[in-house]
Amino acid sequence: TYWSAFKNMYLSGDVARKDSDGYFWIQGREDDVLSVAGHRIGTAEVESALVSYEGVAEAAVVGRPDEIKGEEIAAFVILKDNFKPTPELKDTLKYHVRVEIGPVATPKYISFVDDLPKTRSGKIMRRVIKAKVKGKDVGDTSTLANPEAVDELDRAL
Repeated sequence: TYWSAFKNMYLSGDVARKDSDGYFWIQGREDDVLSVAGHRIGTAEVESALVSYEGVAEAAVVGRPDEIKGEEIAAFVILKDNFKPTPELKDTLKYHVRVEIGPVATPKYISFVDDLPKTRSGKIMRRVIKAKVKGKDVGDTSTLANPEAVDELDRAL
């Protein structure tokens, strides 16, 4: 499967972008998608749009169940030091994503957090965030570098 998509090339399934300096930034898995009103939206796309805003340091996006649309987009955002979480900034970020990607990709929920659950190598543990959003058990968190970030999600929801 991984060798069949492109001739003599391996498809890793990761989404990346190349910046103006020629560096590659791995953004996430191409199969990590949300289904919002029948549209498939990559979480990496929405996260990338959020972090392209000058005040956003990091972002994690997950789907939140919705009876009508299937899923709504829930974003957890870490701001840079000189930015303060306000309702106006939430609206600004929603508009920014809307302009960058389109109306269907606009997050319905934005929560400002100080930290996100990460592995020791710095990978955001979306599995933990998804479980919290859905009100389920987060499972084994022994591999987290910052288990206190799970409590942060509780405060944000």
